[in-house]
Amino acid sequence: MQVTRKGTIFEVPGIQPKVGDQAKEFELKSLDDKVYRLADFLGKPTILSIVPDIDTRVCALQTKRFNEEASKIDEVNFVTISNNTKEEQANWCGQEGIDMLMLHDPENTFGETYQIMIPEFGHFARAIFVLDEKGVIRYEEIVPEISQEPDYQSALAAARSIAV
Repeated sequence: MQVTRKGTIFEVPGIQPKVGDQAKEFELKSLDDKVYRLADFLGKPTILSIVPDIDTRVCALQTKRFNEEASKIDEVNFVTISNNTKEEQANWCGQEGIDMLMLHDPENTFGETYQIMIPEFGHFARAIFVLDEKGVIRYEEIVPEISQEPDYQSALAAARSIAV
């Protein structure tokens, strides 16, 4: 698949997850060094918000938007994942005054598992995956133009529609 960044085309190699697929297992650490796995999010719908680089404007907007939504919807898990380092994520959260679940993947294990890493760009594609309570992907969006925000309303509607 291909995505663009301000008109430049980038290849996202591999086969990306799609609606109906079982989400693949992952293991990432949060800012407090707690290890999270896919199993930790089973039992209620989960929005996985994947951002290329937390220190950019659109990634910050996406993360803030889902953080705001998380405060309103208890029946949905919200997780932001980037391949930034723990320190970069912690600095961003501190500067923005945001306390939320952020998982870091500087080693690119999530990126490889979900096939969303753009090798020549060095970051993930911008993506949203909505998982049901069993970990099945019920909504996915890999944003075609990395510098644009995802479709928040569709992702939130998908999560709400499967919330118990």
